[in-house]
Amino acid sequence: MNEDIMITEMLHADWDCVREIFIEGIRTANATFRTEAPTWDEWNKDHLTNCRFVAKKNGEVVGWVALTPISSMSAFSGVAEVSVYIASKAAGMGLGSRLLQYVIDSSEQYKIWTIQAMIFPENIASINLHKKFGFEEVGTRKQIGKLNGVWRDVVLLERRSQTVGGD
Repeated sequence: MNEDIMITEMLHADWDCVREIFIEGIRTANATFRTEAPTWDEWNKDHLTNCRFVAKKNGEVVGWVALTPISSMSAFSGVAEVSVYIASKAAGMGLGSRLLQYVIDSSEQYKIWTIQAMIFPENIASINLHKKFGFEEVGTRKQIGKLNGVWRDVVLLERRSQTVGGD
């Protein structure tokens, strides 16, 4: 494990690096339905403020993870969707595992009982990463959206906490 990797809370000051990593993901056409990266204000408004982290190698942001609420209804207050992105130059360093474990641990402190992920079926590495952390495949959402004019499926995975939301 890389000792020079630190995971810290994502700050506004990290946004330019986070955005660049997000743009790398957009360019793969297998990470998101987005075709353009949002502004900080758009991104900040959509994501939980208490479950967003960056991985830094020698002080440089090389990956990030964040949770988005799936609904504003109080019944779903403990359910969120996860996004995890790693810079291509940091692939294979185990950052996805470290970030996903970190956000899972943090989410339970904030009473998140279910984390879901919607992943393109072609993104095998991401599906395998999530399964490694107890995410189970719920099913495939067929032609759920268009990306660059092409209908795309997503695999829906979810992880239920063993410590939160069991009452």
